[in-house]
Amino acid sequence: MKLSSSLVLLSTLACASAFAPSKFGVAQSSVTSTSLFGAVTPKEIKALRDATGAGMMDCKKALLETDGDIEAASDFLRKSGLIKADKKSVRIAAEGKIAAATSSDGKKVLVEINCETDFVAKDQNFATFAEKVAEAAASMDAEDDIDALMAATVDDQKLEDYRQAMVAKIGENIQVRRYASVGGTGTTVGSYIHMNRIGVMVELEGGTEEVAMSVAMHVAAMNPQFATPDDVDEAVLEKERQILTEQALDSGKPKEIVEKMVEGRIRKYLEEICLVSQAFVKDTDKTVGQMLKENGATMKGFKRIAVGEGIEKKQEDFAAEVAKAAGKA
Repeated sequence: MKLSSSLVLLSTLACASAFAPSKFGVAQSSVTSTSLFGAVTPKEIKALRDATGAGMMDCKKALLETDGDIEAASDFLRKSGLIKADKKSVRIAAEGKIAAATSSDGKKVLVEINCETDFVAKDQNFATFAEKVAEAAASMDAEDDIDALMAATVDDQKLEDYRQAMVAKIGENIQVRRYASVGGTGTTVGSYIHMNRIGVMVELEGGTEEVAMSVAMHVAAMNPQFATPDDVDEAVLEKERQILTEQALDSGKPKEIVEKMVEGRIRKYLEEICLVSQAFVKDTDKTVGQMLKENGATMKGFKRIAVGEGIEKKQEDFAAEVAKAAGKA
């Protein structure tokens, strides 16, 4: 009993020592902000947090590790963020946006930058990163060389370091997936981005940028496989011709009739898959090729990219998630 009483007394004295009576007779804590945060102040932690977007405790740890040097603490957080980014890199990033830029010589570039959720795709920090990536891609000589692009320097840091910092700040897997470019001196290029998710660039001989942009809008809507019949691989045509021939022969028609039927269907097939022969979406009474001719332009080519195409997305089972959360599965 005496031992217990002594422990209680010691505990009471320890608690009392943490509080000093004020002149107003109200007990106040004698524990200062410095002792709460170690050798750094809340003001320093807030400054680092505002600069990096990292959590308060991560900022405190970084400042303690670097003796309060904010620049060194920022580097410390970035290095820590590399580990976080590596862990997040295995997660599926099928959302994102398409960003565009134009070089000084008229070359246009589209870049696909991916993240995990549509919410982050609309974030201003993510949008700014996408713009910086597009600007860097516009200065690249190589076509779709992601390694070279991520090694490029933007705002005194490599794009890859920028990406890693974004992963640490936003908390999602962020990837620069691909970029495409068209044009340059001597051709007319127009581009169009639909809802930040579908990007198209059209290159013409002659015409105007407005005409090229109108065609780019058509490509975004109709998604043709080829620009002109000349662009269609002969192997693709031969495969289609074989399928059509077998179908026609099954009808029992003579060989010479079958050949004419097949060639007619091949022409129809080309009209459907080639941009210049499709009905123009803004005026369906004429084809894209006819519209271009009226405006003194001929088709040279186009490129179309859409966010997440070809990426296998994880299928969420909402019912199973609810059951799991309720402890039923």
